[in-house]
Amino acid sequence: MSTWVIIPVKPLRLAKSRLADMLSPEDRQKVAEAMFRHVLGVVGQVRQVAGTLVISRDNSALALAREYGAKTIQESGAPELNTALMRATSVVASWRCDSILILPADLPLITAQDVIDIIEMGRKSHPSVVIATDRERDGTNALYIQPPGLIQYGYGDNSFQRHAVLARDAGAEVNVYQSDRMLQDIDLPEDLENYTRIIQRGKHLTPLMEVLQQIRNREV
Repeated sequence: MSTWVIIPVKPLRLAKSRLADMLSPEDRQKVAEAMFRHVLGVVGQVRQVAGTLVISRDNSALALAREYGAKTIQESGAPELNTALMRATSVVASWRCDSILILPADLPLITAQDVIDIIEMGRKSHPSVVIATDRERDGTNALYIQPPGLIQYGYGDNSFQRHAVLARDAGAEVNVYQSDRMLQDIDLPEDLENYTRIIQRGKHLTPLMEVLQQIRNREV
């Protein structure tokens, strides 16, 4: 079976605007890039993944993705996540993959085991959809779909419930992947604070920690 990972990436220089009260534009870009590198590196460790496709309108993000061996697509037209993902899905479907896993670029704690477990959960039935949500139980932090194109995308407010409904309406078995690591994305100051608390407990080491330490050292 062939699973492709799709990672949509906003322009890194414009990323994490809701952290503007805490970080400068340059530091927000560094934070976004560190998390993106982490996700790319993790996915690259998983033998069950046939390949990675990154879609973005940011040339620097696409160049970074190619450093990790990912295929890339230049996003065009008005920025719209669901439209971009439909285009990316059409591309990987033409490569004869039988399932896809969509991951955001801002999961600083995701591990290779998370990716493996999601794929294995999804392969137990057909058609199937696996969803990992965020800390608010509202968003979608991972979306596995078998076969590709089974459902339309519903990213936005309350996307977790929307994707579950779309999947059931399409006749898919729906499973929810539970992992504290997958709950932690970085959008708001409190997300960054929660991440810092986790790191201080010594449970995880990620590229984001190094960037944040550099920022703190510069401020001292």
